Amino acid sequence: MKEIPRLKERTYAIENSFLSPYACRSAQTKGRQREEKPCEMRTDFQRDRDRIVYCKAFRRLKNKTQVFFSPEGDHYITRLTHTLDVAQIARSIARSLCLNEDLTEAIALGHDLGHTPFGHSGEKILNKLSPEGFKHNEQSLRVVDVLEKDGKGLNLTFEVRDGILNHPKNGTPATLEGMCVSIADRVAYINHDLDDAVRAGLLTEKDVPERIRRVLGNSSSARISKAISSVYETSYGCDFVKMDAETEEASEELRSFMFEKVYYSGTAKGEEQKAERMLTAMYEYFVHNADKLPQTYTRLLENYSLEQVACDYLSSMTDRYAVYMFNQIFVPRGWTFIDESN
Repeated sequence: MKEIPRLKERTYAIENSFLSPYACRSAQTKGRQREEKPCEMRTDFQRDRDRIVYCKAFRRLKNKTQVFFSPEGDHYITRLTHTLDVAQIARSIARSLCLNEDLTEAIALGHDLGHTPFGHSGEKILNKLSPEGFKHNEQSLRVVDVLEKDGKGLNLTFEVRDGILNHPKNGTPATLEGMCVSIADRVAYINHDLDDAVRAGLLTEKDVPERIRRVLGNSSSARISKAISSVYETSYGCDFVKMDAETEEASEELRSFMFEKVYYSGTAKGEEQKAERMLTAMYEYFVHNADKLPQTYTRLLENYSLEQVACDYLSSMTDRYAVYMFNQIFVPRGWTFIDESN
């Protein structure tokens, strides 16, 4: 009878023979906040990826806005499709640089778990309302550390938690895999948000300045391919992950263009005002009526402020659930009258 190697040990051996000396090897993780029995088959990073995919917050991403609030069309980007885009791009970068794809994917899949309804507008609104402030990357970490599994959290590894917290552009990830996700996030949202703007009739591809198109390309797929190849050519064999200067500069110009023409457009601002009225009203309602919070959240009040827990609940909502809850609280329901004519 042939001897079958243990799967996890085989993965460790493959990593040792293939990965860059600057990659984070699964066997060298700094571990979890709470010790637990290891899985016999999966590495810790593979387990983290599975825990994220099966958590409730991940499922809710399918009904959270990326840019356009509750769009009617079937093909607009949601927070879930954005997350999958980021994971795909980040893995492609990690693969090209011989980095740990399992760690990269786990970070990418978890990076936006704490995002609010109504996209970045929702984040701005909660940040203004809460005396403790609100940032979606910090909330994503809070989701995996505290909110999931009825307050027990997912108990993820240090490296995945660090990558989630530090994925914004101004973050400083501790691993190159975290850097891959940070770049992939910006590449993904700039390009698919542009696709959505074109789909919505706000822009055409020709509206993108010629210099940007000349450097990055004339389509989403061309721009993504350019970004990945730029990172590969600039970073292979190095202890950093970045694009070349020309590609980075053009990408920043495209980002600025999107803020001017889409994110801060009159259409977006009009919808943001509606979202602000809704979220403000619900925030004040729950702060003054803590007993109306779901039991899962009232239990958190033993250790966290009411303002924090109100933000936890509001940020967990999908776009359509936020509208539903607002209607339940604030919109009068009609009476059913008894017919007294007989």
